[in-house]
Amino acid sequence: MVSPEVMELLGEYGTKKILGARFQNDLLHIALATIADVDVLVSWNFRHIVRLDKIRLFNAVNIECGYKPLTICSPREVVPDETTE
Repeated sequence: MVSPEVMELLGEYGTKKILGARFQNDLLHIALATIADVDVLVSWNFRHIVRLDKIRLFNAVNIECGYKPLTICSPREVVPDETTE
């Protein structure tokens, strides 16, 4: 079950229109990670999540709502490149 706190943050993302209404699952993913206080959210979703403009918007809402900024990056940023070792 998704907590009321997550749903409230999800609503804030929706109010700011960071993503269209069709992308509620992406917004929920960010809200869950924020409320869970994860260190890093790693995603292959370059269209809606791993984009500097979107990361800034998500984090502006997070800070406005009293949460810490969320670090979002691609798997390539967290897995070492074996060809350079």
